[in-house]
Amino acid sequence: MPEGHTIHRAANDHRRLLKGRVLRITSPQGRFSDGAARLSGSRCDDVEAFGKHLVYRFDTGDVLHIHLGLFGRIRKRKLPEPDPVGAVRVRLVGDTHLVDINGPAICEVLDPAQFARLKDRIGPDVLRADADRERAFTRILKSRTGIGRLLMNQSVLSGIGNIYRTEILWRQNIHPDRAGKDLSRADLERIWTDAAALLVLGVKHNAIITVDDAPAGKGRYRERVNIFNKDRCPACAGPVTRLEIDNRRAFVCAVCQPAPRP
Repeated sequence: MPEGHTIHRAANDHRRLLKGRVLRITSPQGRFSDGAARLSGSRCDDVEAFGKHLVYRFDTGDVLHIHLGLFGRIRKRKLPEPDPVGAVRVRLVGDTHLVDINGPAICEVLDPAQFARLKDRIGPDVLRADADRERAFTRILKSRTGIGRLLMNQSVLSGIGNIYRTEILWRQNIHPDRAGKDLSRADLERIWTDAAALLVLGVKHNAIITVDDAPAGKGRYRERVNIFNKDRCPACAGPVTRLEIDNRRAFVCAVCQPAPRP
């Protein structure tokens, strides 16, 4: 599943290409035909990211809401309009480029009231200037749930995915099993600040980079990480332990991230 930096990068890119344009919108696959017909011919007023949610706002007040989930994919393509590749759920055609979205978990049209309810359900996004960090901190500091789970709860804090979770907690020397209520406000400030800095870097380079002063890698995903999927901690050379948190992989250094006492 794409992490928050990927969605923000897509929003920035699509805003540049589509904002202010009257779009022709279709559903080559056919599963979004009614929604496409409702939106087609409207002017795109903005493209925004809220955590892992991508939204296209139109002059009619309607919003196209996309959540890629595990299998969704976005392709940007130049005009003239090429044939669809695969099962394209929705195609947005502007003046010079089009955007194809394949296999999203959510592809729906929301009216203003529905969009307001969606925003209320999404936790503060560290990449948004209007994010209310107090809302996230209040929930975390009252919770008995481990911070590793809370960081992946998109209603608590949005945009942080599996790799960032492991890396941020290691960088802040916090074990993922530490309960939210056992953290200090200073801990949360450090987590927030580090998360924002790392995701900004991710947007810039289109890659997860959590190693200080490191360039993007040369592999398929260009990641540069400290302990995610690694055997040894780069700080203490101790073994890295793999955990399962809600059926997702997480990694921890027992030396740098002491486990909470029972």
